[in-house]
Formats: sequence, structure tokens, C-alpha cells
Amino acid sequence: MNDLKKRFTDLGVIPADIMIPEKGVDLEKWAVVACDQFTSERNYWEEASDYVGEAPSTLRLIFPECYLGDSDGKQRIEDINKKMKEYVDRGIFRTYKDCFFLIKRSCGNASRLGLMAALDLENYSWEKTSRTPIRATEGTILSRIPPRKEIRKDAPLEIPHIMVLISDAEKSVIEKMYDKHEKLQKVYDTDLMKNGGHVEAWLVDSDEDKNTIASAFEKLRAGLDPQNPLLFAMGDGNHSFATAKSCWEDIKKTLTPEEIKTHPARYCLVELENIFDPGLVFEPIHRVFFNVPEDVFLDELRKTAESIDFETVKCRNCIAERLRDQSTQGFGYCTEDKHVYVRLHNPKAFIAAGTLQKVIDALLEKGYEVDYIHGADVTDKLGQEKGNIGLFLPAIDKTTFFDTIVSDGALPRKTFSMGEANEKRYYMEARRIR
Repeated sequence: MNDLKKRFTDLGVIPADIMIPEKGVDLEKWAVVACDQFTSERNYWEEASDYVGEAPSTLRLIFPECYLGDSDGKQRIEDINKKMKEYVDRGIFRTYKDCFFLIKRSCGNASRLGLMAALDLENYSWEKTSRTPIRATEGTILSRIPPRKEIRKDAPLEIPHIMVLISDAEKSVIEKMYDKHEKLQKVYDTDLMKNGGHVEAWLVDSDEDKNTIASAFEKLRAGLDPQNPLLFAMGDGNHSFATAKSCWEDIKKTLTPEEIKTHPARYCLVELENIFDPGLVFEPIHRVFFNVPEDVFLDELRKTAESIDFETVKCRNCIAERLRDQSTQGFGYCTEDKHVYVRLHNPKAFIAAGTLQKVIDALLEKGYEVDYIHGADVTDKLGQEKGNIGLFLPAIDKTTFFDTIVSDGALPRKTFSMGEANEKRYYMEARRIR
């Protein structure tokens, strides 16, 4: 093993043999949005299928989650694996060996940068108390792994939509590569279907550039607590990454120690993104309690902090203004007849979502219902219905995000969303896993 390869192996992030379609394949039809988007909108996926037609497409290689409850699931999985093999046998892929891809994704007026790389699943755990270098950022729902595992366990390829965050305030990894992107070979450049914007990528494969990347990651790692070294935090696609881990644990049992070191299923292809990229937007996900008396809610809330201040305000916009000040932990709520801003002093959790999760857990045990809502306007409308309570959460603070994971472990589920559905990662690259 040469020195550069050993450095990457020690870091748990390596260049990969990355596959994309050969020239002549329509990439706008090839790339489709992550399977866990538009789950209540079958028409989105039906329109995508009509657009793709018979052209090669990742749409034929994934299982959109809106169809998970249908009776033809087994046949869908068989068709996916068959189509993967067909695409490989037809030779529609070209492979770039031992490399990274530098990615630029534009959507609307914003853009963000990324780096395609493979992460070592040996360095990952989805457990809330994990101290591994790669970690889940939100609670992992184990029941969501088996259906994904049915697809991956026999698949010859992985085609990821996973986005993983790094905390690089100095912008020494991805942005450093983008500074010289005009000198790199472009590997694709395409619009994305159904309002997905545009994406382009450049090849990063020289030893000089790899050394720059390795040195930057080593510097990031050197600044971490060796007893709690969070280097890579899951952004989107945690359940897909957890599925890769579960499959790897099964495969590992059949291998020799030497085979374990190099088996391709030990790694998972992801797009790394810097949490300090201004184009990366974290949207809060709000909550609504249904038919919960306000005094019952407040009784549980008072157990979560040393003291609490309540300020009645005029409207949701007043709450939003106060939530911009994150020097004190706070959130807002509304009922049928009022809007309230809440300040928590010495709370038991590092962020408001963690504090409210303690309340949610307590009320769920008492038989009450909660739902997770994208959009403050919908939260406001539902929260003002008789008997309900709408909870408004602040946006995630990028500067403390990694510290929060280190301090509290994985965040409560549905704490944040990285952009709107059409801004999520589209399937593009592939990698052999067997």
C-alpha cells in the first residue's frame, strides 16, 4: 500500500472507481431525485417515468418510496437488479479509476459544492451514543432498513443519493479544489429533470490534488477530540448509509481478514458537502400536537429546563423574529387564541428540538398524537385549530451543528431538512459493490 493510499485508508475516506454513463446517454433522463422524496405524490414519479420512456435511467434502478406499500414490491426489486445487470452488460458505463468527483449543483439562484468519495463503513455507527468518526445526525428508524436491504443485498452496483457533511470553516477541502476547477477535466454537465436545476462535475485524480485533499482532512481530524472524533456527519440518506452498513456486516462474516480490508462493499459512495457552504440551506421541521390541552403540554415542558420565560406575541412572524436570536435556546408555539415565544434557561438538551423531543416522548406515552410539518404557515394553520398546539423550531445553527452531535448524540428525528425536495441529490454516479 503506497503512502497516499494508506493516509486515505487511515482517514476512512478514499477515492473510488466511479461509474457514469457513456457519452450518448441522455443524462437529464438518467438522473432522478432521491427515492424518499415526493412520497405522497405518485404523479411526480409517473410523470418522471413518462419522460424517461425507454431511455437508460436510474429511475429503473431505484424503488421510489411512494410505492413501498404496493403488493408488487418483490417484483420491483427483481426488476431493479435485472436492469442493473442489463446496463452493465450493455456497457453503458464508463469508469474513472481511483478518483474523486468535484460537484457543483445549481438550483434556482443558489449553488453548492460537493466531493464524491467513498466512506469506510467500519467507521460508522447509527447508535445515538456513537463516538465513531462517521455518525448519524438524526435518529435512525431501524424499520426503514429492511426494504432497502432487500434491494442492496443482491445488487451489483450502488447508486447513492447520500450527502454527508464535513465541518470545514476554512474551506480547505472542497472549495480548495473548486478554486482550480477550470484546470480539471469535466466529466458531466447537465440539466436535471422536473425543476431539479443543473449539475456538473470535474475529475480529481492527480496525486497532487489527492495529497491536498488528504492533508486537509488530516488537519480537520487533528482538531477533533480524539475520544469523540466526529469527522463526517450524515446529512441526507442516513437510512441508505445504514443499509449499506447492515449489508456489509452480513458480507463481512463470509470473508477472511485480508478480504475484509479491500472488499468493495466495505465502502459506500457519498457526496461530501461542507456545512459552511452558503448554498447549503438547513430548514427547520416544525411539530403539531393534536388534541393536547395546553396545561398538559406546559407541565411536561417545565420538566426540561431550570427555568422558562413565556412571552405572548402578536403572530407567527413575531416568533420568527425572536428565533433569529440563538444566544438563548428558544422556540415558539401557537394555540387557538395566542402565539407565544418561549426562552429556556439551562435546558436538559443542547438544542430546542432535543428539548421538545423530551416533551413529545412524554406525551406520546400518554396517548397523544404529534406530526412533523414542513413550513411554518402550515404549522400555524394546524396549531390554531381547536385543541391543537403548533410548535415553531429555530433553524439549525451551522456553527454549532457538529458540537451538538458531539454533545447530545444523534438529534431527534425530523429536526432539519437540507433544502426542498427538488434540491435533494439526484442519482448520477454508480460504483461496483461486488
